Amino acid sequence: MEIKKPFVAGAGIMGSGIGQLCAQQGYGVTVVDVSEELVKKAEEKVKAGLKKRVEAGKITQDEMDSVLSRIKWSADLKLAGQSDFVIEAINENLDAKKELFKKLDSICSPGTILATNTTALSVSEIASATSRPDRVIGMHFFNPAVIMKLVEIIRGEKTSEETIAATKKFAESLGKVPIATAKEAPAGIVSRVLAGLLNEAAAVYSEGIASPQDIDEALKLGAGLPMGPLALIDMIGLDIHLAKMETLYAKLKDERYKPPDIIKKMVAEGKLGKKSGEGFYKY
Repeated sequence: MEIKKPFVAGAGIMGSGIGQLCAQQGYGVTVVDVSEELVKKAEEKVKAGLKKRVEAGKITQDEMDSVLSRIKWSADLKLAGQSDFVIEAINENLDAKKELFKKLDSICSPGTILATNTTALSVSEIASATSRPDRVIGMHFFNPAVIMKLVEIIRGEKTSEETIAATKKFAESLGKVPIATAKEAPAGIVSRVLAGLLNEAAAVYSEGIASPQDIDEALKLGAGLPMGPLALIDMIGLDIHLAKMETLYAKLKDERYKPPDIIKKMVAEGKLGKKSGEGFYKY
């Protein structure tokens, strides 16, 4: 199966990034969200990012215009009916994702693959809202989607080998390196391994052992990490990290994934990281 018309449901940081990525690789892509306001905001953000690349001499104005011409922004979910591969990139909420997949299942042709960019939720549970669990798959991009090379392919219990093969091939066409899990796995590989590290970094900060800057610098110099763990949580979004930890802890009952109180407190205060202007750092 060759993918020709991708569709992205969700125009947030991940959704708009995936849409931009598709367009940069030559695909005509539609990116949809629930309101024209959200869609316009995403469109302007993508334009601003591309404009900075033009100003830096990394791409030409013609290349920017070409990428933008391949992205259709809309608030009409029914446009998914014209697609052969849908990528869902909305908030980490199981009920919301299941409701969306139910709608997509009724809109899209039977052969369309429905992929979820979830970091921790069950692909099988999401697939249960559809009549095509064999064509539902996890396709986890990393932020920023236009730069990070890895795409985790996470199967559900009923995901077919044909769907896995088509998703891998599509990921490769986007310039990514796909790595597939051998079975369904909450949070895949990277997010699950990182979860304990990120939680422990937050705990070290909450105990007053060191500042965010010193914790991050120590991990970069001592463990060879390209980015400090607290800066990474800020980039991910504290609310996203919290939702992921709550899901993992509920499923695995492992104390390593229990959300630290400091994360809960900061989310309650609206300190969500880069997107809100403040997290462990101020932006």
